[in-house]
Amino acid sequence: MSDTLLVPCPHCQALNRVPADKIHDNGTCGRCKQTLFTGAPLTLTAANFAAHAERGDLPLLVDFWAPWCGPCRSMAPAFNAAAAQLEPRLRLGKVNTEEEQGLAARFGIRSIPTLILFRQGREIARQSGAMGADDIRRWVLGQLG
Repeated sequence: MSDTLLVPCPHCQALNRVPADKIHDNGTCGRCKQTLFTGAPLTLTAANFAAHAERGDLPLLVDFWAPWCGPCRSMAPAFNAAAAQLEPRLRLGKVNTEEEQGLAARFGIRSIPTLILFRQGREIARQSGAMGADDIRRWVLGQLG
């Protein structure tokens, strides 16, 4: 990691330069003054996906899901718990494949839930099927090394 990280704001998507050694200090956005880390997954859309997946320096774990999917709904509390455990090391987000069909098609989502881990705009790992919070955390940390 470099001395500073670019961290997209979860509220206004502005990029914030954060000293790497201060990433755990609950910083605020320079534009909207809200906290940079909420401990909860972001709702990702076509409008804000690139800010978090491509322009930020934090890895991004995305849960592709749908409201009608039973395994997706059962995994939601585990994904929320994983977000609280893993931030600010990485950002977690959710893409509703019913509302964001373009993103689902772009990443070839064939089954849900599907987790995709991105680093600097590139997919580095993918896992389909529901997982518990500890399994999500272990899988992600194993992928990041």
